[in-house]
Amino acid sequence: MTAREPGSRPLLNRRLAEFGTTIFAEMSALAVRTGAINLGQGFPDTDGPEEVREAAVRALRDGRGNQYPPGPGVPELRTAISEHQLKRYGLTYDPDTEVLVTAGATEAIAAALLALVEPGDEVIALEPYYDSYAACIGMAGGTRVPVTLRPRDGAYHLDLDELRDAVTPRTRLILLNTPHNPTGTVLSREELAAVAELAVERDLLVVTDEVYEHLVFEGEHLPIADFPGMRERTVTISSAGKTFSFTGWKVGWVTGTPELVTAVRSAKQYLTYVSSGPFQYAVAEALRLPDRYFDDLRADLRAKRDVLSAGLTAAGFEVYRPAGTYFVTTDIRPLGESDGFAFCRALPERCGVVAVPNAVFYDHREEGAPFVRFAFCKRTDVLAEAAARLKTLA
Repeated sequence: MTAREPGSRPLLNRRLAEFGTTIFAEMSALAVRTGAINLGQGFPDTDGPEEVREAAVRALRDGRGNQYPPGPGVPELRTAISEHQLKRYGLTYDPDTEVLVTAGATEAIAAALLALVEPGDEVIALEPYYDSYAACIGMAGGTRVPVTLRPRDGAYHLDLDELRDAVTPRTRLILLNTPHNPTGTVLSREELAAVAELAVERDLLVVTDEVYEHLVFEGEHLPIADFPGMRERTVTISSAGKTFSFTGWKVGWVTGTPELVTAVRSAKQYLTYVSSGPFQYAVAEALRLPDRYFDDLRADLRAKRDVLSAGLTAAGFEVYRPAGTYFVTTDIRPLGESDGFAFCRALPERCGVVAVPNAVFYDHREEGAPFVRFAFCKRTDVLAEAAARLKTLA
């Protein structure tokens, strides 16, 4: 019997072959190598509230979470999530059957898609989209169907007719993201009502990524689960990383009906099983911080948004000032550029700043080619220095 020749078939699962290394890893490595200011990857450069850090230390010292926590998450956190949804949005979830704690929102998205999507199912995603969406759809064997948000009048907009036309008999679910990364769009009540009506009419599931729910500067965050007919067909995902500036803790969660949460848990238990034990207790305390914390967070990030947006405008970019998240998208064509990849790879050497090309978030790469994303979740002095460096482009 002849031994099988190594390499006769590619080692990487062909469903993942198109993805490669994430752009965030590439650009963050470039920032380290060049000493540039990293406005590419979305992580703060300061830690979150001291009392939340101390809650994690207490949990470690008290032996809470140092061993495997319960599969669905520690009861204290599940209860806090349930209270949060009720207080903020009037949504009632049973912490024992309708809440699931995950290893960040990224695992929640993966588990939801692996649980709910079968090979041949179509998944509609708003383009540009967070890059893990495409990989998770691919791992589930689904087919992604992008519906493109397009810039107009200083902001990005959803074409509801295009969304409706994208639905076919093979459509299984809509993967929603609001506040939207990378464009900063916050979908309006009218837009969400139209999405909800379409989901009910065509009997579609909705998986909604709401990790930036507390980072809204104009408008308001409205969970689609609260719209008529949507609670029973919506998997809502959020996390602690963006709201509390502890992105390394990787504590996320899912809320939904018992049937939907059970389905997602069936996939999640074979991914990490459990994670972040002591941090779960700390996040439970974080979710109960007074309203002042959330108000101050928004005010601080709004001011930082304006500092960076003004600097980018002065540097010659066309700026799409975000209504939410902590990213600002720019058009590089006023600078005489059109290739976001080439621009971002050269930018650290040109002026010591790192950004991310939006084209990586598109299936239709040409749609995103001239757009570049900057993160403003940094100290104000860092943003001011970045703005000064970028001004040399003008």
